[in-house]
Amino acid sequence: MSDNDAPGSQPTLEYRILVQLRQVLAAVVRDVTPPPGLRNPLSEQTIEDIRAAFALIAARERELRGDAPPDLPTYRDRGPSARIVEFDRGSAEPADADRDDDQD
Repeated sequence: MSDNDAPGSQPTLEYRILVQLRQVLAAVVRDVTPPPGLRNPLSEQTIEDIRAAFALIAARERELRGDAPPDLPTYRDRGPSARIVEFDRGSAEPADADRDDDQD
């Protein structure tokens, strides 16, 4: 899904505002980021606030799209780090319950 996609065919005003905020905030961060070796002009608190703002914007964009968090990429030489295990939700009674009835 691209930055302009939102639920339905037309992005909502809220979604378009979030996309624009994210893009402007990213541009500001790029503009004020100093070359390696120089001190960042932003305070540590401001940097943390910007990170929190990006996280909130991204979370709300996902909510509006109805998406789950994005999956991490997998590489051909490495398999997935987790396996999906399916459970049978058949009977709520343990299998040993039948044996106890036969022994009485």
